[in-house]
Amino acid sequence: MSSSATAVLFDAPGPRARLRNNILTLVGVIIILGVAYFVWARFSEAGQFDSKLWTPFLDPGVWQGMILPGLVGTLSAAALSIVLALLCGAVFGLGRLSDHWWIRWPSGVVVEFFRAIPVLLMIFFAQAGAFELFGYTMPAFTAVVIGLTLYNGSVLAEVFKAGILAVPKGQSEAAYSLGLRKGGVLRLILLPQAVTAMMPAIVSQMVVALKDSALGYIISYEDLLNTGFRQLPNNFGNLVPAAIVISLVYIVLNLALTYLATALERRSRRSRKSTAKPVSLAAVTGGTSTGE
Repeated sequence: MSSSATAVLFDAPGPRARLRNNILTLVGVIIILGVAYFVWARFSEAGQFDSKLWTPFLDPGVWQGMILPGLVGTLSAAALSIVLALLCGAVFGLGRLSDHWWIRWPSGVVVEFFRAIPVLLMIFFAQAGAFELFGYTMPAFTAVVIGLTLYNGSVLAEVFKAGILAVPKGQSEAAYSLGLRKGGVLRLILLPQAVTAMMPAIVSQMVVALKDSALGYIISYEDLLNTGFRQLPNNFGNLVPAAIVISLVYIVLNLALTYLATALERRSRRSRKSTAKPVSLAAVTGGTSTGE
């Protein structure tokens, strides 16, 4: 049956199709290599690969005085916003499941409103709005955390809602038949299983928050991106090398979080502690998970 199902879904290519695919693959590789060589040649002509531009990255003082403080700024904003977003997501996610319309409707309005606004706009509004309304100059760190919290909290509210709804109804019906109230069913039956199902989506949203923290560059927040595109080039005139190194740092951070999300997803699929299916972040957000 498996072989027949595979044949229905996918037809094995014949000799001509394989030849055509190989030719197209070869052409694609040649084009990519050509573009890469063109970029490398232009950077080389501009002297961006001179050793003097890369030497600062061998100096521990540069890492301790510029890059590591920027990294701490990025991780601090992302970590605090994730904690606050989890709290907001839990509150509004449970609010969307409330039996009372006066809780359910406002929760839905808040979630949909902040999901629809770009993170950068919320960061701008947090800082500029505080000054216009109260004459208070909000620190860049606070504005970044507010913007990230509002957007990621609204997405995580949908994750919490989807995680609880992913638990089969028979679980709650059995609990009600034993005499448990709704609060007890939620606390003892639904949430423990929903957390297992939600964990991959929550970690995936942490990756989004980490990347979106770079938007603080626009309001001069002292983060990793600010270090790579302002401080290092201003001191050493090495914009391209700095961008490459900072990009590698971001890639390592995101790969580590992505690996964690993948491991948690595999673990949740094998876990017998939950009857709920793992929640997909793409399904919750409609295929998009960024507020940029």
